[in-house]
Amino acid sequence: MISKKEAKFLENLVNNFSKKQIEKVNNYPLLEKGFTSEDIMRGIEVLLSRKLTMSDITKKFENKFSNYVGSKYALMVNSGSSANLLSAFALVNPKKKKRLKPGDRFIIPAICWSTSLWPLVQCGLKPEFIDVDRSNYCLDVNLLNKSTKAKAIMNIHILGNSTNMDKLNNFIKSKNMYMIEDTCEALGSKFKSKHLGTFGDFGTYSFYYSHQITSGEGGMIVCKTKEDYELIHTMRAHGWDRGLRNSKKNNFNFINSGFNLRPMDLTAAIGLSQLKRLNKMIKSRSKNRKLIINNIKKSELWDNQFSFFNPNENVKPSWFGLPFLINQKFINKKEKFMKYLNSSGIETRPILSGNFLNQPSCKLYNFKFDKKNFKSSQDIEDRGFFIGLPTSDMTVRKINFLTQKLLKIKDL
Repeated sequence: MISKKEAKFLENLVNNFSKKQIEKVNNYPLLEKGFTSEDIMRGIEVLLSRKLTMSDITKKFENKFSNYVGSKYALMVNSGSSANLLSAFALVNPKKKKRLKPGDRFIIPAICWSTSLWPLVQCGLKPEFIDVDRSNYCLDVNLLNKSTKAKAIMNIHILGNSTNMDKLNNFIKSKNMYMIEDTCEALGSKFKSKHLGTFGDFGTYSFYYSHQITSGEGGMIVCKTKEDYELIHTMRAHGWDRGLRNSKKNNFNFINSGFNLRPMDLTAAIGLSQLKRLNKMIKSRSKNRKLIINNIKKSELWDNQFSFFNPNENVKPSWFGLPFLINQKFINKKEKFMKYLNSSGIETRPILSGNFLNQPSCKLYNFKFDKKNFKSSQDIEDRGFFIGLPTSDMTVRKINFLTQKLLKIKDL
């Protein structure tokens, strides 16, 4: 363990360095302060221990995480994208009793991320794209087709929000479908007191930069059954059965196909440290969101430049960021506005990848779809962007700075 004197020295060093970096890079970055001195000290302890991967600290993080979200099983991997990859390949693996087969179809919203889509395609499955609800950016449950032959669904919780999970679950049960919940942007969000990510067969999470907790890289998969847990556990590390209760004494017993998606203990230690204060960070982000929106709407410069989305009914969100839809009368200024915000030190991002059907990779795979069926997804791409939400309380000065810069779109 690090002594109190060493800890104090490190804390001052980290705080001074963080302050200089923030001033140097951005006035309003996506993530203002990624790591505290405690996070960094937990990481240093791991480095000094010489146990760098798959030791007790990773298992401890998995256990704490499963307790936090209320899932029976949790397995850490090296990224949220790897969590999606492993979940997808579990659905088609010969070890799974009712596995999917090449050519089977899956439903996915058009507003998605690359590695929400491609792992399922790489498994030989075929996508059925569906439009999103413009009010919350998530899959529009009212567009689900009762005649679909799809056998799985990739449900994406965008920016901490969610679709109506009651309606979606009813549809899934009626069709006997599998569901992967991409919860990479919604750790801590709940629907009717139940954590998002725990409704489906698999729930995936990311600990990348600016997410609800960040360990630099890292991800987590949660699942409900022993069969699924042992399957993803084995596939995470080369198809190895090491670490399972029924594994043979032979340390090199490979019982399945697999990948190398193992996390580092360093990221597990940082993730575990941040999980302890996650609820506090969620409250701060929610408070900051309200303060920013209220300040914008009360400004004398307010002219309905933007619309804001609200949490879906019965959703208690853990906000990932603050999204905006630019008013149609200002849409021709979007490109210039994005450049202005960037030059002012305000980091912005599109809503995921926008309408993913516009991406060159979709043309490469020659997906069949009618653009007229994705008007909401296209509108969100055309008008949408988001900014970060600090994990600690914002100052009045910072809120006023942000308000002034955002409302400048009218005068550009």
